[in-house]
Amino acid sequence: MKIIDAHSHLWLRQDTTWNGMRIKPLPNGRSMFLGEERQMLPPFMIDGSNTAEVFISNMNYAQVSAAVVVQEFIDGQQNDYLDVVQRQYHDRFFVCGMADYLIPGFYAEAENLIDNGFKGIAIPAHRIITDKKRVLLNSDEMMRMFRLMEEKGIILSITLADGDMQVGELREVIQEYPNLKIAIGHFGMPTVDGWKEQIRLAQNDNVMIESGGITWLYNDEFYPFPSAIRAIKEAIDLVGVEKLMWGSDYPRTITAITYRMSYDFILKSKELTEEQKSLFLAENARQFYGFGNLIDLPYIKNMSE
Repeated sequence: MKIIDAHSHLWLRQDTTWNGMRIKPLPNGRSMFLGEERQMLPPFMIDGSNTAEVFISNMNYAQVSAAVVVQEFIDGQQNDYLDVVQRQYHDRFFVCGMADYLIPGFYAEAENLIDNGFKGIAIPAHRIITDKKRVLLNSDEMMRMFRLMEEKGIILSITLADGDMQVGELREVIQEYPNLKIAIGHFGMPTVDGWKEQIRLAQNDNVMIESGGITWLYNDEFYPFPSAIRAIKEAIDLVGVEKLMWGSDYPRTITAITYRMSYDFILKSKELTEEQKSLFLAENARQFYGFGNLIDLPYIKNMSE
């Protein structure tokens, strides 16, 4: 089975602020993150860089043929770096640009990203709500940007605030722009009340759901994440498996597990059919993002085997 990761991150240097608090790299894969020291990367990524080359090595080892790279405010804007990535590794990555939506005038920034060849735009919508400001997804400038994206065939990758806080706003966007392709991340945050309202948005033809971060949400339970499997089955009942895609949220999730483990629990589950696994792990993302010929990655035995 050829596998596609629908939610991952790359950065050269994670050095930014959000909500008035600093995020900056520390030695040995750690970061100063919103006032506390956190293990942001696996400890062997000692310089704080999270590069395409290291990710490709992980992808090859885990037999993941391609990945969608989204963006997050806590990583800082990585448009310049991701522009290089998409040109150099176009057969392995679908990358999303990101504008600074907290500053008025972001429409021009998004327009420039599209003109420069980005096929997707990422909005970490849970981060456009701060202590001092809230940007509505159905605001005039947002709606203008969505209109442009629909006209240009640009995919929207979006993560919403917990529960149904922003569902009404996004529903208005979906109704206004029915041909705007939308992927909702973090699987609707299934550990939070109201998550199914996010999933139900995929009842619309142009909307998909991806599971980036689902192993993080059930980290206390750990592998093989039975509650995550139950959440996937509930989502299948709500919208059908053809509306769902696997995502890892690499690299943050692999501080606790290996990259292969972030999908292996699905592959080995006896509660999902082989057809459901194939659609969830690859085919839905292949069709939605328009991936062409996927690289064939043979299994290489470990020294421990």
